[in-house]
Amino acid sequence: MRIFSGIQPTGRKHLGNYIGAIRQYVEGQDRGDPAIYCIVDLHATTVAYEPAELRRNLYDTTAILLAAGLDPGRCVLFRQSDVPEQTELTWLLSSVTAHGDLNRMHQFKDKSARQKDLVSAGLFFYPVLMAADVLAYRADEVPVGDDQRQHVELMREIARRFNERFGETLVVPDHKIPEVGARIMDLQDPSRKMSTSVPGDAGRVLVLDDEKATRKKLGSAVTDSGREVKRGEGKEGVANLIGIYAVATGKAEDEVEAEFEGAGYGDFKKALADAVVEYLKPVRERYPEIREDEAGLERILAEGAAKARALASETLADVREAMGVGVPRS
Repeated sequence: MRIFSGIQPTGRKHLGNYIGAIRQYVEGQDRGDPAIYCIVDLHATTVAYEPAELRRNLYDTTAILLAAGLDPGRCVLFRQSDVPEQTELTWLLSSVTAHGDLNRMHQFKDKSARQKDLVSAGLFFYPVLMAADVLAYRADEVPVGDDQRQHVELMREIARRFNERFGETLVVPDHKIPEVGARIMDLQDPSRKMSTSVPGDAGRVLVLDDEKATRKKLGSAVTDSGREVKRGEGKEGVANLIGIYAVATGKAEDEVEAEFEGAGYGDFKKALADAVVEYLKPVRERYPEIREDEAGLERILAEGAAKARALASETLADVREAMGVGVPRS
């Protein structure tokens, strides 16, 4: 089984990123044949950004992934812009992508609404590049958070439409969304997902936050006026914290509710903070040494890109041949 997933180079990865994506990457190394992980710097150019900051953030993200347990010897880890086959495939796939489908993408609507000066065509075309990222490697499985479900459905439709028109060439991938922790919500507003794009830091625990900051944010997380550590209507904040605790401790959510039956929110939040601090501790401790070796990070990314290009070039050659583009095969 081939596994593929991409991650934005923001550098400020939060608990939602870690639970929804990064932990799946680490687990996938032993299931994937291969497991392929891409840091999507081209996607990052679709909104306003600073070039120097993008490069820094790419190294930050690479170092976080390695600190979390990704092993370049057991997976393919690379930078998106180092594999031009993906960008060419994006254009070729545009011929079987419906404009109406792109118009309905929730993420485009959300991100474009926040752009003050320019809504780029790249932001609109983002899902086609994302489809090419995955389809270039004929991946069977795409580990993502729940917020990416619509994007995966679109890439599945693009692959099906291509195969119907040009013959069986592309693999139609399936998403893998974690049963618990698929959508970690903002600690101050549990109606919206945890994100680095929301002003203020109180609603998110960053992977690299120190212990004091982590405890403070979880201690002040929104719950409700009751005392029961249970999921249910009107208890969205508590349900979010239960999901986080379940992932950090490896327990089922029902077990968490049973563990804290009769306890108040104070006891629960203290136990939650202890669990999250321990859960993220190995990453925080390993990160500084990995991050300072930028030459080593570049070496890992270059080696990964060479492996990725070998795989993507095979798919691109088949796509070009099926579409009648370029020099025909002899």
